[in-house]
Amino acid sequence: MSLVRVHNLAVSLDGFATGAGQSLAAPFGHAGMRLMEWFKATATFAANMGVDDAPSTPDDAFAARWRDGIGVEIMGAGKFGPPGWQDDPGWRGWWGEEPPFHTPVVVLTHHPREPLAVGGTTFHFLDASPDDALVAARALAPGLDVRLGGGPTTVRQFLAADLVDLLHVVVVPVVLGRGASPWEGLDGLEERFDVETASTPSGVAHLTFTRLPR
Repeated sequence: MSLVRVHNLAVSLDGFATGAGQSLAAPFGHAGMRLMEWFKATATFAANMGVDDAPSTPDDAFAARWRDGIGVEIMGAGKFGPPGWQDDPGWRGWWGEEPPFHTPVVVLTHHPREPLAVGGTTFHFLDASPDDALVAARALAPGLDVRLGGGPTTVRQFLAADLVDLLHVVVVPVVLGRGASPWEGLDGLEERFDVETASTPSGVAHLTFTRLPR
């Protein structure tokens, strides 16, 4: 059975994975890019932007794992667009004409629409529970792993359903005060996982949660 993996989930010291007030002008809400500055300095980010010769950093040992063995991504509606994008038939996602995924992507939304091909990525819009979304995603990429791309509410729902096999969390030394947390209602989550921690010179801490045998 293919694995369900979360990579590069950046979380503030007070437990928020995105800020409040997401909008077209502020994809991460009031957090801005503070949670992702560590990622912007990696060769992985540079490669996603079309730059192939950027120097590697210690954070790349973790950041680069987001693509290996992945055949499909599942994301929540808030990762695909700002509030209200479902009412805009012309909205094609945040990423321009060449999104970085290059795989099928299942977008969870209460307003499904026809699949949308943008560059090398096809988005499939589905109103489904985590279990049903996972079945649909695996059908789009048989045998390959499923990346759970966020946002925090979607990650929380899959964790609550005990569907996540690997969870990579990046604790960033910022305090947001408000926003969306992936941890609400998940008391004792750590008991399901083997947890490893590593810090890097950028000041972040990488926590890798690997699911124990069920």
